[in-house]
Amino acid sequence: MRLRHLRVVLTFGLLAACAGRPTVKPVESLDERTGITVTALNQSIELLPSTQFAALAENKRTTFTYMGPVEWNRSGDFSYGLWVHIAPGNGAQIGDIHAADALTLQLDDGPVALTLIETPKLGREPYKRVASWGQTAYFNLTVATLRRMAASRKLELDVHAADGSVIAFAPTADTRAALNEYVQSRGLTGD
Repeated sequence: MRLRHLRVVLTFGLLAACAGRPTVKPVESLDERTGITVTALNQSIELLPSTQFAALAENKRTTFTYMGPVEWNRSGDFSYGLWVHIAPGNGAQIGDIHAADALTLQLDDGPVALTLIETPKLGREPYKRVASWGQTAYFNLTVATLRRMAASRKLELDVHAADGSVIAFAPTADTRAALNEYVQSRGLTGD
């Protein structure tokens, strides 16, 4: 009897542990107005300022940054972008992220300067904005860069502040599982 009870408890424990895992599977949606299929991560990647900047911003509301890859499929014509949203705190003022050379992605194998792009006008964005007063922009993302992001242990976003300084933002969790799932689900592994 006791062994049977132990099995039931262990089974429910395992089921609860599996249910509590966040899903990393990308989400596809069809924009009915344009006929474009949009694929994004289930949730955007959250980034916080580096510890050095965070120490300077003590007793101030922290600036958060969010980003995520986006795939636009226009009847088999695929293009990619990196969605970036900055929810400013009351510390150092972030510069205009639409300006040239405003953002740089830092990966294990070196920096990637991000270039602003125009995107299709869709009924809704692939990711939810956190702050209505924040800045949101899309940047060019090649398949090669997306693969590099998925393979990289280091993933930081350098953002130019209004005073000319650079603020480094790093993910709050390891992003490789989500980005690898995204790359694999899109068939971009290069195998």
